[in-house]
Parts: sequence; C-alpha cells; structure tokens
Amino acid sequence: MNTMQTAKVQKKFNKLRSNKVFEILVIGIIIFSALVIGAKTYNIPPGILQLVYLLDWVITFFFLTEITIRFLGERNKIDFFKNGWNIFDTIIVAISLLPMQDSELAVIGRLIRIFRVLRMVSIIPEMRLLLNSLLVALPQLGYIVGLMFIIFYIYAAVGSTFFAVINPELWGDISISLLTLFRVMTFEDWTDVMYETMDVYPLSWLYYLSFIFFTAFAFLNMVIGVVVNVLNEESDKIRKEEGQDSQQVSIEDLDKKIEELKGLILQRVDPAKR
Repeated sequence: MNTMQTAKVQKKFNKLRSNKVFEILVIGIIIFSALVIGAKTYNIPPGILQLVYLLDWVITFFFLTEITIRFLGERNKIDFFKNGWNIFDTIIVAISLLPMQDSELAVIGRLIRIFRVLRMVSIIPEMRLLLNSLLVALPQLGYIVGLMFIIFYIYAAVGSTFFAVINPELWGDISISLLTLFRVMTFEDWTDVMYETMDVYPLSWLYYLSFIFFTAFAFLNMVIGVVVNVLNEESDKIRKEEGQDSQQVSIEDLDKKIEELKGLILQRVDPAKR
C-alpha cells in the first residue's frame, strides 16, 4: 500500500513538473530574478533595497520548492543526479540558501545569485541543446582556432616587417600587430589603418582584403558549419532517445495491463480469490 501511495505521489509530482504552465512560471521567476539582481546595482532607497532583499529570498525558496518537485517527480531518484544540469541547479539553490550577505563570502553569494540566470538553460530544452552542441563542437573548433592563429601570426609578421616604420604604435612588434589585425578582423575603423599604409604601399589593400577574406569570411563559415553539423547530430540523438523512452513507457504500460488481465482471469477461474 505504501508503495502504491508513493507511486501515486511520484506521478503527481512528475505531472506537475511536466506541466507547461509550471514551466512558464519557473521561466518567469528566473527572468524576475535577473531583474532583481539588476536592481541591486542601482542606488536605490534603503526601504526599496530591503524589499529587493526580501524578494531575493522569496525567489530562492521558490527555486528550492521547484527543484524539490523535480526530485520527487523522478521515478528513480538516483537518475536525478546523473543529469549534470540537475546537479548544477541543486548546487546553485543550495549555496543561495547560505546566509552570506554580511560575511566575507558576500561576493561569492552575489555571484551565485547571478548564476541563477543560467538556470534558464537547464529549464528550456532548446537552450540545453545549443549549449551541449557547442561543448561537443569545441574539440573540432580547436583545430580551426589553431589554423586561424597560424594565419594571424603570418600576417602579423608581414605587417611588422613592412608597416612598423609607418606606424610603430600599430605595427611595432608582432604582439601589437596581432592586436591590430584583430581590430581589422572586427572591422573597427580598419579602413583608417589601411589608408595609412596605402600612402606608402599603394597595393597594401591586397594585404587587408585577403586577411579579411581568410578570417572574417572563410573561418567564420567553417565555425558555423561545424556547429550546425554537431547541432544536427545532437538533435538526432535526442530524437532517438525520446523514441526509445516512449517505447519503454508503452511496454511498461502493456505489462501492467497484462498483469491486470491475469488477475481478472484468475478471479473468474477461482471464485475463492474474489
């Protein structure tokens, strides 16, 4: 009987945490939490500041209630902590409950409350997919970044060799040249840099245009291609996992129905069990 009651309570919490209205409420509270954090950065009257601190604690206890509902709604409680996002949410909420406002750890307490905004990622599946795809793509992006650094280094060496005399502040050594090229790549007044060197080297525009082509266009498209490819792969994995989960759920429901039918048959065959 206790097992049945526990299962019913678990189903109720699972239904609540899967409810769209509840999810929207949690997202709204996270956004409101971000606004409360932003309000603390302004010079506001002491009375309103006390209200802001009170709202902050109300939000913290709401998050505690929300994560408790998610934990109780899990069929296998151990599986709850197998999810990295659940561990992240639990740590953020647990540290937020510690009284750090008037201690030496007040800065850490403020930082933890700022990181509560990241809970938006753990709540919205699409954001989790984007972040997971980015993390999976990092090893492949490392090769692109390495190749980009080689191009940067070659162009910086060429720039220091030819343009150092024209403007030492921009091309004096290879490290300064790298910063100048980063400015060119981000299109921050890069034409001023180009026109200055064109007064001495009229064909130096080839140097800048070829660099922009390699860095701003070619490498950017390579990065986008890698991220999109990984995003598609992660989406396919999620679809397959969801398909397997739905099949498992349907099989479990079918087994329950079979057991119920067996019980009814036994009752009909053996009247003593009625």
